[in-house]
Amino acid sequence: MTTREDALVRAAGISDLPLDPAAAEAAVTGPEHGAVVVFTGKVRDHDGGQAVSALEYSAHPDADRFLRTCCAEVAAAAGLPVAAVHRVGALTIGDLAIVVAVAAPHRAEAFRVCAELVDRIKLEVPIWKRQLFADGLSEWVNACAH
Repeated sequence: MTTREDALVRAAGISDLPLDPAAAEAAVTGPEHGAVVVFTGKVRDHDGGQAVSALEYSAHPDADRFLRTCCAEVAAAAGLPVAAVHRVGALTIGDLAIVVAVAAPHRAEAFRVCAELVDRIKLEVPIWKRQLFADGLSEWVNACAH
């Protein structure tokens, strides 16, 4: 039996393949929604004054379940369709690490709910990031947060 929350979660998962923002947008789009906000988080070339050369994302085996729970709770509270996919594995500068989409009748609500979902995913889903620096050093970011 599908619950309302499940019906509002149009896509949620962890992937080792390149992410497609257009697929996330298409998953949430509907004729009743005048606004779709799509957030893409990309690998940048710096952090804390250091040059970053690449990232590696690792996920707990249950990360997919945590991601789906975040999506379901945010979607249910807002009554809006959502989609979220987070990448794992080796990523290079410019690669997409996360894609989140939310559709709503108006833009303010879509922006608010999208930001809330991104924040919840970053706080609650056990995914860890290892930054590789241009000087050959590396560091784990927020490895103890989950």
